[in-house]
Amino acid sequence: MNSTDLPLYTATANASARVVIRRYSTSFGWASRLLPGSMRDHIARIYALVRIADELVDGPAEAAGVDRETRAAMLDDLEAETERALRRGFSTNLVVHAFAVTARAHGIGIELCGPFFASMRRDLDSVVFDQAQLDEYIHGSAEVVGLMCVAVFEAGIVREHSERERLQEGARRLGAAFQKVNFLRDFSGDHDDLGRTYLAAAAPTSPAPALTDEAKTEAIASIRQDLRVADGAIPLLDPACRPAVWAARAMFGELTDRLDAAPASVLMTTRVRVPDYVKARILMRALAMKARP
Repeated sequence: MNSTDLPLYTATANASARVVIRRYSTSFGWASRLLPGSMRDHIARIYALVRIADELVDGPAEAAGVDRETRAAMLDDLEAETERALRRGFSTNLVVHAFAVTARAHGIGIELCGPFFASMRRDLDSVVFDQAQLDEYIHGSAEVVGLMCVAVFEAGIVREHSERERLQEGARRLGAAFQKVNFLRDFSGDHDDLGRTYLAAAAPTSPAPALTDEAKTEAIASIRQDLRVADGAIPLLDPACRPAVWAARAMFGELTDRLDAAPASVLMTTRVRVPDYVKARILMRALAMKARP
């Protein structure tokens, strides 16, 4: 075997992860570009695995004619392949291989991957969550992803235990806030197209749960509380990654404000978004932050 074969394969896998984040992400993808090169690549690899799992349980696989049972089996296979790659450091799936390289370098193990795949498995079926189920789902689908990212950000940094706990709690809460924002932003698509209602406070009306102003207000309050906790942790981050995390938080904070201003009846039929010029303004502020010594 040529000694360059594995580095070439890994570089190809990493390039595939960069394509995924570039094609699928706007806010998160734009913010990640503020990270140093190697750190940006690690975050892209995490995002890519999360995205392909999400695409498997959501529209694209179903649109291709893959039935529910087959999608469940494919998700099981993806989880098993991820576990094998974490042990071996190699996968024939380029995205899984890229993720495993990052995971093995940063101590990301099955204790974070397992809950993630468990939450993805919940998305195979139409479901209305109660609060306990929702908390478990958010932990697996979002909080663990925040913990994966902070593992990358904190690589090689020595911290006191209390600071590390604050950073990890901030990462969990920021991930949770992002997910809850998505629940509100995508409410119409989730309940009309996918048969899912993630917000436990949504009114269980027929034929589908309705988003009330009270439920929306409760969700916004929860998001803002999560963001407050995350805001207390962001200043502890290494300056190399702080502007990127701030930018992502600012974009989702802007989206939160727009969701807050929209009546629940509008969110039932419309996907609220942040205009690109507002995102660009946030990125310019983050770039200024990055330029400061």
